Amino acid sequence: MDHPAHLCIVRHGETDWNNAGILQGWFDIPINELGRTQAYELAKSFVGAGFVAVWTSPLVRASETSEIIATVLNLPPPTHHEGLKERNFGVIQGVPKSELAELNPLLLQQIQRRNPSAHFEGGETMDEFAERVLSALRDIGACHRGDRVLVITHGWVMDVVTRHMNGLARSAALQLKRKNGESLWLEVLNNGECRAPVPDCLH
Repeated sequence: MDHPAHLCIVRHGETDWNNAGILQGWFDIPINELGRTQAYELAKSFVGAGFVAVWTSPLVRASETSEIIATVLNLPPPTHHEGLKERNFGVIQGVPKSELAELNPLLLQQIQRRNPSAHFEGGETMDEFAERVLSALRDIGACHRGDRVLVITHGWVMDVVTRHMNGLARSAALQLKRKNGESLWLEVLNNGECRAPVPDCLH
C-alpha cells in the first residue's frame, strides 16, 4: 500500500534584493524585516497542520525562513538539501533587472515571463536544474512516507514543481511568479512519482 508524503512547498520570505529587483540566484542574501514577518505569519497559519519536519534550501533567505517556522511550530531544526537551491543564473546573478533591461532586454523579457528556455551564461540549464529539484523532492518523500513536511525554497524551484505536477513541458512559459510566502502542495509516492495531491487528502 502506498503511503505518499505530502510536501507543502513554500517560497522564502522577502529580501532587500527581491524588493529592488536584483537577480539573486545562488547569492546568499538574508531576508529583510518584512521577510521575517512573513515567516512568522506563515508559521502561525501552519499551527495544527500536522507537519513533522521542515526541509530547506541551504541559501540563507530560505534557511532563515525555515528556522523561524520550525521554532514557532516546535519542530526539529530544519534539514538542508542542496537540491532545493534556486537556479544558478550564472553571470547575471547580482545584476539589477533595470540594468539588464539595457544589457539584454530579450533575456529580461524571458525572465519576466518565467520562460525556462532562457539561457544563463555560466549557469544551469533547465534540464540540470529541474532534475536536481525533482531528485531532492523524491529524497524528502522517501524519508517521510505518510507524513506532512514543509519545504522552504525559491521561486524558480516552484516553477519546476508547478510544470511537473500539471504535466507541462519543462520548456513551457508560466507567466506567473510565486510571491514570497506563497505555497503549493505536492504528493510524493513510494515509487518516487511526484504529482498533485489527491482531492481531499489534505483535510
